Amino acid sequence: MIREIDVKKGTGISELIEQFSESAFNARRLGEACRIYSKMLEDETFVFFTLAGAMIPAGMRKIVDGFLENDLADVLVTTGANVTHEIAETLGYRHKMGSENADDVELGRKSINRIYDVFIENRAFEEVEKFVSDIFQGLEGEMGSHEILWEIGKKLPKESFLKTACRKKIPVFCPTIHDSVLGLHLFIYGRKLRYSPQKDVRQMVDLCFQDRKMGVFIVGGGVPKNFTLQAMLLGRGFDYAIQITTDSPQWGGLSGATLDEAKSWCKLSEGAETVTVYCDATIALPLIYGFLVDRRDKN
Repeated sequence: MIREIDVKKGTGISELIEQFSESAFNARRLGEACRIYSKMLEDETFVFFTLAGAMIPAGMRKIVDGFLENDLADVLVTTGANVTHEIAETLGYRHKMGSENADDVELGRKSINRIYDVFIENRAFEEVEKFVSDIFQGLEGEMGSHEILWEIGKKLPKESFLKTACRKKIPVFCPTIHDSVLGLHLFIYGRKLRYSPQKDVRQMVDLCFQDRKMGVFIVGGGVPKNFTLQAMLLGRGFDYAIQITTDSPQWGGLSGATLDEAKSWCKLSEGAETVTVYCDATIALPLIYGFLVDRRDKN
């Protein structure tokens, strides 16, 4: 029977999502995602967390940091854009509430950049450049993105998911580091540094070859999703997979590709437990995190 959602004063987030599990459509899928994630943790699964989209500008930075700080993920794979905006936030240059209906020409004249309904000043990126230029000039030899980002995290002035990752030795891979403002600074200032995608791939494949349960939590698709799933082509396939996306599969794009499709490539094991939640990640991601933290506090 479909459960009638019953929200009362004092209803906790984990109780609400447990009700979702007995409802329908994407509420049920969200409940299933929380169930699978809980099972991953119970099974001491090694979890890859892939993060695409403008999640840091949208206010998700503390959620991402929480996944790492609370041992809910063992690896983070994200974009150069998310890393760049994280550095800006940590340096004190906040994203501001804006409007998608703003006059973009006028914003450009005022040195303000728009990300849908979020504004950020050009000055933020100037300060990011000043900060990373000293770091990049001090690096030498061959390094993967995960090593470069630990160096940045080590020197950030206050808490951030990059600093947490460095402190806890959690790899953060950025296979699109060159496709970002951060990549431009790496090119300009990292003259003695040789960025090596091969080191990233080697490390990812090594992580996929561990003799333990393997899981992946995919937020938004894109390059982070593909970079992580393709590393498992040399492994035995992920045992668990959760995907949050707003894309549809019929267009043939990776971000909308179903997890069943990944089984045809043997990126997921034949018996892998999977669910795709069709939802804006700015809604689903905090709910899943809140569920996991709430359940842990109650156990």
